[in-house]
Amino acid sequence: MLITHDTRCALEAVVDLVNTAPEDESAADGLPDVAALTDFVQNHQVSDVGSLSEFDLSAVRRVRGRFAGIFAAPDARTAAGLINELIAAAGTTPRLTDHDGYDWHVHYFAPGASVADHLAADCGMALAFFVVAGEQERLRRCEAPDCRRAFVDLSRNRSRRYCDSRTCGNRLHVAAYRARRKEAAG
Repeated sequence: MLITHDTRCALEAVVDLVNTAPEDESAADGLPDVAALTDFVQNHQVSDVGSLSEFDLSAVRRVRGRFAGIFAAPDARTAAGLINELIAAAGTTPRLTDHDGYDWHVHYFAPGASVADHLAADCGMALAFFVVAGEQERLRRCEAPDCRRAFVDLSRNRSRRYCDSRTCGNRLHVAAYRARRKEAAG
């Protein structure tokens, strides 16, 4: 599956956005305020975004919840329906652009769109490409029992199970090794 630069950037943004959501009521929100949203926008180089407000923060949190639903979708039909609703609500307006030193690419958000609509359109279309390619199962949640972070499995054989093999994957492998050693020792 060919993944263009702008699609990869949108995938990174949507994964990071979904992972800002608190896992339960006791966890802190990764987007606690407008300053955090501004940092998110800057870190992901989201273009054509003006000054942000509490309204933007609230709208982005709603979009984040809808993206989380796509990662939890049990099948491609469900994911497609969720994506269609998301990008339709954003009022997508595909247009070619070449800005900030990047060659021609497609933006799906309308000029002057809010940051929430911008993310819904561009990130929604990036996720749509996976459904169209029959690769919806690559939109996953970490299989570590104490982690439910979202990720996109870009491995060749679709075998990635953990959000980060150096943390969650390694931690589980070490725990399994220790359990085997303890069992062998009697």
